[in-house]
Amino acid sequence: MLFGEATKFGGELLDADKTYTAEIALGATTTTGDAEGEVVERRHVALGRVEIQRVLAGFRGELRQVPPMYSALKRHGRPLYEYARAGCSVERTARRIRIHELRLDAVAAERLAITVRCSKGTYVRVLAEDIGRALGCGAHLAQLRRVEIGPFSLAGAVTIEALEALGGEAREARLLPVDAVLGHLPAATLGQVAASRFMQGQPAELPGAGSGRIRVYGPAGTFVGIGEVGADGRLQPRRLISSGDAPAGTPAIAPRTL
Repeated sequence: MLFGEATKFGGELLDADKTYTAEIALGATTTTGDAEGEVVERRHVALGRVEIQRVLAGFRGELRQVPPMYSALKRHGRPLYEYARAGCSVERTARRIRIHELRLDAVAAERLAITVRCSKGTYVRVLAEDIGRALGCGAHLAQLRRVEIGPFSLAGAVTIEALEALGGEAREARLLPVDAVLGHLPAATLGQVAASRFMQGQPAELPGAGSGRIRVYGPAGTFVGIGEVGADGRLQPRRLISSGDAPAGTPAIAPRTL
């Protein structure tokens, strides 16, 4: 959950890799690709662990995946699930995704337990269907749990109930700094003059910084936003925090997104 200035950087999490634990039910395909749909076909399952591992190996790396009809993607201004509920199927363009890790955790009866670390835009439901098709028995997604997104995992999570039981100061202590979302970006620290220019939406000189997006800090180590270094070596502001968190001496300006 993002609050205050951190909401400006939520897009970083949308683009981040995700990790899921999932259970795949073999031998049954459904209308939705998951347990909520109606079963449309059942097949006998007689598979060994070695065969399953061989099939899973073919789903690692870069793939092309067709989004499911039961999804929120829009076509002509309407989400695909509306077409699906009306009994219609529309053409969907396959999208490039990447499966960084696909691990078989357990095999029990007609269930597979897997861990998937994947790029944005990956539908684990479709992955489950494709795995079932490759195994020759059909399958659907029985359970799904997201356990990591970008730098965050359930190991550092806290439930709403646990927060409610804490006092105000203890709740505040659970909050991470804004730049915790941006640990995947290289960092640069500006001097006072450069930081002031940067916070006013003006480019700053940053020799030897290479190119690309970076997280930017003021002279006191205060996070001030995201910048992008161009081919000319100049740091252009891209997304800034409000002046309330600016380095000391930085002129007050209205919050902005550049």
